[in-house]
Amino acid sequence: MSDEIKYAKGVSARPPGHRRPFTLLEYATLIHVGVLALFASWALGGNTEWARTVLSWWGSFGLLIALTALRDPETKKLGYRRPVRWLWPLALFNLLVLLSSLNPSFREVLDGSDVLFVEDQASLHLPSAARPLVSLQALWFFDAAYISCFNLALVIRQRRALRALLIVLGANALALAILGTVQKLMGVKGQYFGLIKTYQVHFFSTFIYHNHWGAFMVLMLGATLGLVFHFARRRESRDFWHSPAFAGLVAVVFMAATIPLSSSRSCTALAVVLLGGALAHWFFRLIRQRRSFKESILLPIAGAVAAIGLAGYFAYDLSRDVIYTRLEATRTQLADMRALGETFPREILYRDTWHMAQEKIWFGWGMGSYPTAFFTRNSQHHPHADGLPEYFHDAHSDWLQSLAEVGTIGTVLLLLTAAVPLWHRRRVIGQSPLSIYLLAGCAIVTLYSALEFPFGNRAVVVAFWTCFFCAIHYGRIDAATDTAA
Repeated sequence: MSDEIKYAKGVSARPPGHRRPFTLLEYATLIHVGVLALFASWALGGNTEWARTVLSWWGSFGLLIALTALRDPETKKLGYRRPVRWLWPLALFNLLVLLSSLNPSFREVLDGSDVLFVEDQASLHLPSAARPLVSLQALWFFDAAYISCFNLALVIRQRRALRALLIVLGANALALAILGTVQKLMGVKGQYFGLIKTYQVHFFSTFIYHNHWGAFMVLMLGATLGLVFHFARRRESRDFWHSPAFAGLVAVVFMAATIPLSSSRSCTALAVVLLGGALAHWFFRLIRQRRSFKESILLPIAGAVAAIGLAGYFAYDLSRDVIYTRLEATRTQLADMRALGETFPREILYRDTWHMAQEKIWFGWGMGSYPTAFFTRNSQHHPHADGLPEYFHDAHSDWLQSLAEVGTIGTVLLLLTAAVPLWHRRRVIGQSPLSIYLLAGCAIVTLYSALEFPFGNRAVVVAFWTCFFCAIHYGRIDAATDTAA
């Protein structure tokens, strides 16, 4: 029996302790995804026009990597071409957006030096786009990010490669957290110590919007917690305190503390849920382990409670002023609304967006076209500008905005871009705590996107798909191929 056949059947043909070196294509994939994620996070979260263009061009090289992998004879022998079957929802989604770009629903009208967009009579029953060029630009970035991260499942053969990538991303998140903390404590008025001015008061680190920072941190906390539990099971170190797990735990505490410091109330609650689940997991694991050796659990539990209390106080003390300010602002807003009998502005925004989506419920108004189509459907008025309508670039709900932009059919296809790979790998994703925590972070952010717009940030999009494909592919790689797993 050949070595290739043995490897394909999950039988290691290599001597114990041998690590197969990374191939050139694996190095190219890891570097490509790593640069994409790091650049997006440091380039103001990727939320500028120039950053989007750079990310789209760089991500497009992922298609070349994918085509190279598919031409590799070893890829076919080992059955690694199977993930290509996951791409049919992406192909149909691309077809929908491309067809919509051929049917403009708005036309440009020049008013002196200004360009106005006037609604045209595009068919309500056919795919259309308010601004076709904007739709194609949005699709370009989405495809570039998705295919680049998809290559992790198509190319990577060893678990330690995925772990190395996640360690780099975790270290990057920690560096961003340190930068954001220093900036916050110094009271600077813009990113990079004031060198870049921002209209958003609640920016943090390199991110323009604090809730985007919070969503990004939730994903990175999920990845780091998964690494902590992975390395906690390793036996190479003398004990937990001398293992990479302890360093990861310190990073988790500091990263989590920056979420309330950024003034993101909603993401603070999400982080508490994630950390609470990890804490319960650790407690049950510790109790089971101590009981198996018939040892007392009181001392380690007491030490853990003391350490958790200390970490919690550190986070609270670091963010105390911000927490009090946000709580007071919340109380004031609620009191004003009750006194005036007003509806929540966010509720009005959701209602208007839903009405907009109902007008073209099947195909939507075009990917990336929400600001243009929503302008004349917005019923809110700015409270400080003589009745002028308030401008919204986002619906503050990714689910509703997706329905408005690409309709029910497009939204289902977007969900399937994640659901189809998840279904194919459903039997292996529970084999490792790393996969579980990666998916937990993705699930929390996905649920959060019903009430906010984390996917309006390109760094969050790249981090999400990176964590997602690492999670579903990690369990697929046979343990015999990586003795360090």
